[in-house]
Amino acid sequence: MKRLNWGMIGGGEGSQIGPAHRISTALDGLFDFKAGALDAYPGKGRDFAMRLGIAKDRAYGDWKEMLQGEMNRPDRIDLVTVATPNSTHYEITRAFLEAGINVLCEKPMTVTVEEAEDIAATAKRTGSICAVNYGYSGYPLVRHMRAMVARGDLGKVRLIKAEFSHGFHADAADADNPRVRWRYDRALAGISGQFADCGIHALHMASYVGGQDARELTADFASCLPQRTLEDDAMVSVRMDGGALVRLWTSSVAVGSMHGLNIRVFGEKGGLRWAQQWPDQLYWTPLNSPTVRLERGGPGLSPLADRASRIAVGHAEGMPIAFANIYADLAEVIQARKDGRAPDPLACHYPTATDGLRSIAAIRAAVDSAEAGGTWTDARPPSLR
Repeated sequence: MKRLNWGMIGGGEGSQIGPAHRISTALDGLFDFKAGALDAYPGKGRDFAMRLGIAKDRAYGDWKEMLQGEMNRPDRIDLVTVATPNSTHYEITRAFLEAGINVLCEKPMTVTVEEAEDIAATAKRTGSICAVNYGYSGYPLVRHMRAMVARGDLGKVRLIKAEFSHGFHADAADADNPRVRWRYDRALAGISGQFADCGIHALHMASYVGGQDARELTADFASCLPQRTLEDDAMVSVRMDGGALVRLWTSSVAVGSMHGLNIRVFGEKGGLRWAQQWPDQLYWTPLNSPTVRLERGGPGLSPLADRASRIAVGHAEGMPIAFANIYADLAEVIQARKDGRAPDPLACHYPTATDGLRSIAAIRAAVDSAEAGGTWTDARPPSLR
């Protein structure tokens, strides 16, 4: 496959997420890092971009300069990753989609349902790809779970327990750390803190694996650090449109929990258990039978899982490789469009703007429910009711 041109907005020096994206795009040799506006401070961003090997004329001071610089180039970028604070996602993503440039936007895709509806509509109207980085859905065994549910191994899914809990924001003395503070600042993060930051990863995974979407939910939010105006802990129950019930807990004050993204799926014929901290093992318990441990890269997995597995069984794979699977999917779909052919069907499992829209609607519903004392609230976006 011919290498595609890639650019990045945000994710500058010291960023938590920027290195993961740069490693992931380089992993398969499918993308060349050609352009960037990497920092809110133009000079700092240009300097860092050039140190990463970007040519001086494509090391931009801000995203608007980058858009103008790339639009009319014959070798313009094929994909841009937006890794900026939540409140900026909408304006940047929409502008690049309108210019015909494909986008991978960090989650949450926007901060309002109206913005999310517009992004989904813009992607559909322009034909530009808009993907959302629910990158954990790139893990091979998460994809195998999806395949098992889809082919009926579990029968009807009854219950999903999803969790994303960590304790890295529990220290009150760290409350003014800029890398922590913005996540609980309405002006930058939007209407939700921890649920919008981590909880929607868990909800997306429940939907992705279970093959169902959120219909209505009830939520209880807490700010365990009183100076925070947005929640740092949330308990949410979700009724899915296929009849399954999701029990979801997310927290940033769970001291001792390191990453804490876990999922359990319970169906008529058996149950599945997977944890992101041990991503190469999936536990499958058929009804009335002993538990079986499935290994990433081992025999008997689905084609969807095998395509996403990179190295031999027994050697650990991690988060950058999961992200790389999302990028590999996008590369195949983008290149197929350039070639005028249908993409590999196994590449069409990346999270889309519609997934992003559903997440934003769920955030809005959870906030409304929590403020109303836990009232069951419609979690569907208006356009999909």
